[in-house]
Amino acid sequence: MISQNVLEIERSIRELSLEEQQWLLERISRQVRERTHAGDRLADASYMEEQIKEMAQDPNIQAEIAAINQELAKPSSA
Repeated sequence: MISQNVLEIERSIRELSLEEQQWLLERISRQVRERTHAGDRLADASYMEEQIKEMAQDPNIQAEIAAINQELAKPSSA
């Protein structure tokens, strides 16, 4: 259901010139794109966080990390 505020805004927009309506439409479109893009980034970040958590629980990955840590802990012979 559309709120009274939105209906009032619509009535106000009708009173604007065509140029003002076009300007407003462009501004609103840009804001919607920005918010959509921000939402996509957040969803991607959440997905990546879940993937990292799953990887951290994977025994094969844990073994590989342990091997890397051992290799890095060895004193260099240089």
